[in-house]
Amino acid sequence: MQTFWNQQDFEVFETPGLEERMELLISRVRPKFEELGDNYAAFFSALTGKEFYPHVAKHMRRSVNPPNDSWVAFASYKRGYKALPHFQIGLWKSHVFVILAVIYEAPGKSAMAELLLQSDTVASLPGDFMLSGDHMKPDAAALGELSPAEIEKTIIRLRDVKKGEFVIGRHLPREAAVNMTTDDFHKFLEATFEELLPVYNTLLENTKVPQR
Repeated sequence: MQTFWNQQDFEVFETPGLEERMELLISRVRPKFEELGDNYAAFFSALTGKEFYPHVAKHMRRSVNPPNDSWVAFASYKRGYKALPHFQIGLWKSHVFVILAVIYEAPGKSAMAELLLQSDTVASLPGDFMLSGDHMKPDAAALGELSPAEIEKTIIRLRDVKKGEFVIGRHLPREAAVNMTTDDFHKFLEATFEELLPVYNTLLENTKVPQR
């Protein structure tokens, strides 16, 4: 059975030492993110009608602590993704994450939060989608286990708190990922991103995309 991920990919994030972990990350995991970047930039361009660009994490600013996760992000801006709502495929040692995110660097995040509060797109997502207010942490809560008030609280924090963030998507546990065929993994990605598209479109209603 051909799988996209294997145990060695996740074990990268259990390797001690910055240099040692980065060496394995670059040799084992980054080529897979680059492959996903090429494939899904075209996928998002077709899905949205806008040109999308992949951004593979390089972790260039790290000098002491090794990264605990890594990813490829997708946005309709060639020079970066952090200022815009963006999609990501990434790894923690515990799971794959497939998400849509608005992080604290986004200058229009308060306006985006207002659009989410006026929309039912988040509430309409399946209950296994995971919601978080911090992209730096692996933990998230399933929508099916959250009350409408708890979901709203995360969105209000995005609006009102400088460090507030909005991260929504699916998690694929490590053991499930290493036992999923490559074809099934791509189906999982595509189905997840298609479910997230209405939320992305809501976020972009009043968002000015930077020029390339």
